[in-house]
Amino acid sequence: MKILVAVKRVLDYNVKARVKSDGSGVDLANQKLSMNPFDEIACEEAVRLKEAGVASEVIAVSCGPAGCQETLRTAMAIGADRGVLVESEAVLEPLAVAKLVKHVAEKEGVQLAIFGKQAIDDDAGQAGQMFAGLMGWGQATFASKVKIEGDYALVTREIDGGLENLKLKLPVAVTTDLRLNEPRFITLPNIMKAKKKPLELLKAADLGVDLAPRTTTLRVEEPAARKAGIKVADVADLVKRLKEEAKVL
Repeated sequence: MKILVAVKRVLDYNVKARVKSDGSGVDLANQKLSMNPFDEIACEEAVRLKEAGVASEVIAVSCGPAGCQETLRTAMAIGADRGVLVESEAVLEPLAVAKLVKHVAEKEGVQLAIFGKQAIDDDAGQAGQMFAGLMGWGQATFASKVKIEGDYALVTREIDGGLENLKLKLPVAVTTDLRLNEPRFITLPNIMKAKKKPLELLKAADLGVDLAPRTTTLRVEEPAARKAGIKVADVADLVKRLKEEAKVL
């Protein structure tokens, strides 16, 4: 069985996002970019399934500019066997990403696709679900446990009321939650090995996929500054402030 893992290059979660002066988006110039944390979990899970003898190959896929090759090398350092970059300089919305990953999945003949549940830059949480819809596959989102038994995937997913257990016939698309696993520490020898693993480059423009955006960003702004909180002496003081200052009573 082949496993496809979708990985995205985003602003590193330790870096404070800065809005461009014209309000057109987030300034990524000279900023540290790294793999989306949820995609690290997805990659780790795929590698664990391969190590358990469930899968024969793990293929990491990314869509975006040439710099995404670095993210794919990280995925290969975690344990992916090879990478595929669908190169595009355009801003790709989740539907466009799902279409491009679908092309790769069909070409490679994968039976399991694992996505992070969301990317920390747009927080859309849509690509995995859209991919499953385009492929006509079953899907299990927010997975906290994944097990493969024969032709079925057994997935425990987190829902508002607790946990839900699903049994889905392969092929399946899965999106990962935080509690699925803890990604391994990437060692220097694995980083060096990753440099020698094959990385295929595809041009999004050559695939005949409609990448036209469905939405338009009007303006990006930083959240408004909030006043600092205060401590009140007692309940009477609280009620007084609610009446006289907040005027909510």
